[in-house]
Amino acid sequence: MPSFPQPSTNDASTRHLSAVAIEKVYMKGQHRIPVLRGVEMHAHRGEFLSIVGQSGSGKSTLLHLMGLLDQPTVGEVRLRCEGADGKPTETLRVDNLPAATRDVLRNRVFGFIFQFYHLLPELNVLENVLAPLMIRDSTMRYWKNRREYRDQANAIIEQVGLSHRLKHRPSELSGGEMQRAAIARALVARPEILLADEPTGNLDAQTGRGIMELLCSLNEEHGLTIVMVTHDDAIAKQSHRIVRLANGNVERLEKAA
Repeated sequence: MPSFPQPSTNDASTRHLSAVAIEKVYMKGQHRIPVLRGVEMHAHRGEFLSIVGQSGSGKSTLLHLMGLLDQPTVGEVRLRCEGADGKPTETLRVDNLPAATRDVLRNRVFGFIFQFYHLLPELNVLENVLAPLMIRDSTMRYWKNRREYRDQANAIIEQVGLSHRLKHRPSELSGGEMQRAAIARALVARPEILLADEPTGNLDAQTGRGIMELLCSLNEEHGLTIVMVTHDDAIAKQSHRIVRLANGNVERLEKAA
């Protein structure tokens, strides 16, 4: 894991992404189903943070809220943004921004990887990795920058060890290769924060170790902030810090071994 010092958990100046008194309630007919009950947690810039809990503890819901895929019933999601033109960093509430602005943040600030990959079956690896850039830009802008974007995608595909699979479709890849392609797709837009929901949950132990080595390398070499959901303590202990959820709230915080 990284040799550089990790920030104190009390150091507000390094907080990159925060959940502040988050509650989430789903409605089933007339019945309220509380999933999160006032969760408070922070991921620091350059930190690899794991969220652990049993099924139903609310860990995936929390990750989706922090990544602006959903909105909390109560509470706030805050993001510390780098200032422009020499301005100091500032912390902004982002969960209540207009939908179009949240879309931009999801495309530019956050990268997402999931247990089931969500690769487009009709596209090959290179095309799947390029998809976020195609979505982000207008047709004219994408066409103008297509060579630069292809070079960018090729470099990331090489970084995750899939250069020999550029033209292969998902059906021609192993589970580990599909997850590596999904990681490359998450990174192609150069996000500040990677959100990973059970990234090894659908893989055998050996393949899962390879994916964790890749994530740790991205965190160590590039200072990428990573927030990962997992049910596996052995996986979680490869991160810097562990947030344990139980019954929709933070049970305790731990330094990983």
